[in-house]
Amino acid sequence: MPQGPVLIAFDGTPASRKALRAAAELFAPRPAVVVVVWEAGRGFELANLPSLGLDTGLAPLDLRTAAKLDQQLYDAARRLAQQGAALAREAGLAAEARTVADEGDVADTLVQVAQELAAQVLVVGAHGHGALSELLLGSTSRAVVKHAPCPVLVVRGEDERGPG
Repeated sequence: MPQGPVLIAFDGTPASRKALRAAAELFAPRPAVVVVVWEAGRGFELANLPSLGLDTGLAPLDLRTAAKLDQQLYDAARRLAQQGAALAREAGLAAEARTVADEGDVADTLVQVAQELAAQVLVVGAHGHGALSELLLGSTSRAVVKHAPCPVLVVRGEDERGPG
């Protein structure tokens, strides 16, 4: 069994909050890392929307504005990771926050972080989307389960019918 921390994927949604609480119930007082994956370069993508031939009605952003927007998105992700780590500490985990740029997709990024940290377990929340979610995991959860180098705990969120 890997000796690293409990790795908790967090995006601020009810499903990720539920996963964080479940991780604390199962693994406290172990060390934990609450990770938020953010999309680096999103500000520059938005700057290029008008030039991609999309009729958005938006004026093109200059590079300075795109860089500023990208920094604001990073800062928001960093604050979210800190908020998640604070919630984890309140629940009894020795948690720290980590913000990681998404180089491919969220699942690949989470798997990479789990490898780098030699995570004991990777905890993710599954977003409920009705009856179909009872049969299938979401694409991110499924990819994490398939490729993670450690055990994965998938905590089912709440679907539109309410608590499950």
